[in-house]
Amino acid sequence: MKTANDLRVILAAVGTLVICGVLATAADDRPNLLVITTDEHNFRTLGCYRDLMPEDQAFIWGKDAIVKTPHIDWLARQGAICTSFYATTPVCSPSRSSLVSGCYPQHTPVVTNNIPMDDSVVTFAELLRRQGYATGYAGKWHLDGAGKPQWAPKRKFGFEDNRYMFNRGHWKQLEDTPQGPRVKARNPRGAATYGVKGADETSFTTDFLTDKTIDFIEAHRDHPFCYMVSIPDPHGPDTVRPPYDTLYRDQTVHAPRTFDVKAKDLPSWAKPSGGFNGMAKYFGMVKCIDDNVGRMLSALRKNGLLEKTIVVFTSDHGDLRGEHHRQNKGVPFEASARIPFIMYYADVVSAGTVIHEALGCVDFLPTILKLMDIPTAGREQGRDASTLFRTGKAPAGWTDIVFVRSTGQERGWLAAITDRYKLIYSTADEPWLFDLQKDPDEWVNQYGKPDYRDITRMLAHQLADYGQRYKDPRITNARIQSQIAALTE
Repeated sequence: MKTANDLRVILAAVGTLVICGVLATAADDRPNLLVITTDEHNFRTLGCYRDLMPEDQAFIWGKDAIVKTPHIDWLARQGAICTSFYATTPVCSPSRSSLVSGCYPQHTPVVTNNIPMDDSVVTFAELLRRQGYATGYAGKWHLDGAGKPQWAPKRKFGFEDNRYMFNRGHWKQLEDTPQGPRVKARNPRGAATYGVKGADETSFTTDFLTDKTIDFIEAHRDHPFCYMVSIPDPHGPDTVRPPYDTLYRDQTVHAPRTFDVKAKDLPSWAKPSGGFNGMAKYFGMVKCIDDNVGRMLSALRKNGLLEKTIVVFTSDHGDLRGEHHRQNKGVPFEASARIPFIMYYADVVSAGTVIHEALGCVDFLPTILKLMDIPTAGREQGRDASTLFRTGKAPAGWTDIVFVRSTGQERGWLAAITDRYKLIYSTADEPWLFDLQKDPDEWVNQYGKPDYRDITRMLAHQLADYGQRYKDPRITNARIQSQIAALTE
């Protein structure tokens, strides 16, 4: 015969099982996170960005010179696209450190390429791992120092399955071996190379990393996961596997109209440097990326996961591709510092959301974790922009501004950027102010002109406050201090 105490024990056990079942169900309802990042990606190569721009900005290489990107465009149409998203520093390692940490580069302390990220950094992946998420990473990392390729760095920073993470390099072919992954292209001495000859749909790096992403998705389809795939294209060298290597060779391409800019009176960071490498192979790399984004989306659909997975598409920095007679990145011009940022999150981010407010890599961690209802470690220096993604509108008290810095510590440039204006101070030059609405080509310095005095003063105040709050050593430079003081006193 059961006693009253026995019944209480049984009821308590049943209650515990019910609670555990409810919690398990709730856990299963948590969203997955897939972050797709590219390297050195010009935002104008994406159809969803061209659709939001006037023709003279959308087709800077010619009306015929475009690549279609239907899969990335689908993410933008069904989710949110940010038109003013900036690399916190438009160079690989610093930008990546800010994206994963939510901190400015001087605090990670990855202020230029090949500096190891500090052990104390807590990434979004680590925070998700602590909440029971399966986490992983494939592709270029560039946050563990000089190792190249250096597979599976020992410091995982929360990305538990990092077998296919390599530290550095823009390798074009990868392969699995009994000893683990390696670069497939080799010279006669057996050393890894950037060779593309012989690459196919299984060995070409973009395809290979996509395969590993799909493998991870399928292995963890019954449990919340976070995976980041870092594709090293369309960064140079401008080579790509067939058939992408010839898809765009017959297009009529011309240099951007800012290619013939005169060097006279330009600041040091804007001087012509390099040339124009054309667009055919670059477009081929972008097309290959888009096709593989399509493969990832198909894998999510096939496994019934698309509606419960947040998909983010972004890049570490841009590529000027001939604008201002320059290639690559590292300067505050739009094509260098402004990057694609697209987020799909069914039932939370409304289809067709367009966010114009200025955001940066440093804002990613607090924003994504808020959207996922995951607490942060309280170390982030970026802003929670989740309201922008949920509603398409800025919350009360929001300031439309983002801060971008060049590489290094004391010397270099520092910028305050809004959706319309860009104020740049430099330790070696006079200040510059661009009005991006009136001058999207970034030709004309408006600094010091009466009509721009109020906006210049406001941006200078904001920049000074940023420098003091986040201890940016560049703000202590005597030249920059005196220039800001002239406006803010």
